[in-house]
Amino acid sequence: MGGRIMSEADPVDPVLFATRLHPHRSLTQRQFRWLLTGVAAVSTVATLPFVLMGAWPVAGFMGLDVLAVYVAFKASFRSARAYEDVEVTSIQLTLAKVNPRGLRAEWRFNPSWVRLERQQHEEFGTQRLDLVARADRIEVASFLGPDAKGRFADDLGRALAEARRGYRYN
Repeated sequence: MGGRIMSEADPVDPVLFATRLHPHRSLTQRQFRWLLTGVAAVSTVATLPFVLMGAWPVAGFMGLDVLAVYVAFKASFRSARAYEDVEVTSIQLTLAKVNPRGLRAEWRFNPSWVRLERQQHEEFGTQRLDLVARADRIEVASFLGPDAKGRFADDLGRALAEARRGYRYN
């Protein structure tokens, strides 16, 4: 978070803050392959005694378990393709949300008129972040954990405060 990644420097309206937010996934594709191989191996070893005793249908059910693990992780990796781009300049805040299928929704706000609302839980941290302007209320960083949401909110809040101060001429 906090890196300037989205647009090139514009001498007229420089980027104050830009980031791309991705859902966190604890496993890489390679680690997933190792995990699935391990689950399949354990399932095979656990199934062998039943097959040798003549209870061969157990193998099918154990195979369904391996298939269920595979499908669940593939769905998780597919949902990880979603991301949000946030960019703040002195005259505009841009929020773009891209869903896992690649469909993009974009909002543009004047940073002087947008408010960042944070729902805080004293024990669990930041639970929700909303960008609020007039009648619009858009949740941002919904897939981040409470700590990451809090850091993102601090960074975005600083950028909005800097944008409200206006453009600095040198």
